[in-house]
Amino acid sequence: MNQTSHDDPATAPHPGGGWSSRVLRVENALIVPATVPDMIQPAGVFDAAGAYLHEAVLWRQRPLMVEPPRPQAQARLAGRWIWGGVLLNHFGHFLTESTGRLWAVDAAAGADGIVFISKRGEADETGEIAVQPYHKLFFALMQIGLPLRIVTAPTEVEVLEVPGQGFGLGAIAAGTSEFRAFAASRFARDVPDSGPVAGPEKVYISRSELGPAKGGVLEEARIESFLAAQGYHIFHPQKHTLDEQVAMYKGARKIVALDGSALHLVAMLCQPDQQVAVIRRRDSGASNSIVAHLSAFMGSAPQVFDVIVQDWVRSDRKRADRFSIGELDFAALAEKLVAAGFAAPGATMPRLSEDEAKAAIRAVEEKLGGGKLRFEARGRGEGKRPRPVQAAAADPAPNPRREQRRALRAAARQG
Repeated sequence: MNQTSHDDPATAPHPGGGWSSRVLRVENALIVPATVPDMIQPAGVFDAAGAYLHEAVLWRQRPLMVEPPRPQAQARLAGRWIWGGVLLNHFGHFLTESTGRLWAVDAAAGADGIVFISKRGEADETGEIAVQPYHKLFFALMQIGLPLRIVTAPTEVEVLEVPGQGFGLGAIAAGTSEFRAFAASRFARDVPDSGPVAGPEKVYISRSELGPAKGGVLEEARIESFLAAQGYHIFHPQKHTLDEQVAMYKGARKIVALDGSALHLVAMLCQPDQQVAVIRRRDSGASNSIVAHLSAFMGSAPQVFDVIVQDWVRSDRKRADRFSIGELDFAALAEKLVAAGFAAPGATMPRLSEDEAKAAIRAVEEKLGGGKLRFEARGRGEGKRPRPVQAAAADPAPNPRREQRRALRAAARQG
């Protein structure tokens, strides 16, 4: 597809460029923040003539913002500001969806700051929503020293620079060339490949201490034990500052992780000579964005190991997602790790028996609200239960209509 096919800002941003690689300057723009915490929110930016600007919409394979009724401005922001979009508090979504317009910091040099709206932030007694400490540290690591502003009421901005979304989830997870170049030239360039917790050449990024509310896999301790025996450092990123995480990942030669938010940070940092293995933990398209991010930013594709037996889906969810618990074939995982050079020949892991899996999921249910939430096993695809395995294939039962159709086709051929 050529670049011009992505010029329409009402279509999804694309790594090939088009509107996602342009900056639109708007005088007397009106920013309308979200007022409801829904997935798709009435919010966005209007120009001075009252036109809704699709260039300012956040996409996650579909637009997550729709045109709201145009209100009167309740505040005015003087100066020239860069539209940052939605400032999210979930770590992975912040990394992927609150950073996609930062590439324009260079293109819009001299701006007075970056302005965001918030999705679910809690306002303080002054009516303001605070920028989180890890947000500030990320911007520092990106060498962005501009003031950050979160608007909580309809606000007119004297001049608003609206960059296209150059990064995110879905196809845009590969990033535009402008965004990739910006991140590569700036992010964590001054952080050495060593530090208080850095040093190991082999790292396993664990989710085991995040708790069952965050999703994961059954009996992740088996993976930890297996990889620890192979010389891997078991790393729990939530216990460390962002710069310590950066140092750990930059220094590692081999990184293994369940698919999750940490790998978005890995993708921002790692180079083609580093080896990364992604263990899928859920039958969900979310991991595809992680793989696309790693492949495009590192310059080489990661190893992807899919050994999911089934997903245990929480009773308040409809399908496998970030809250579900994956049941993995550990023996098959060990074989794949060995074959790809992430473990020594002959290393093995025992499979979970059916009884062990059921006991493990019951333990998860007890931890997660004393059993109020239950988990149901789902087979691969469409959230369906796995079909029972038959001992041998049996001849299908006669189907009169099918036999009649066959007879008519045979008669037609003979005629």
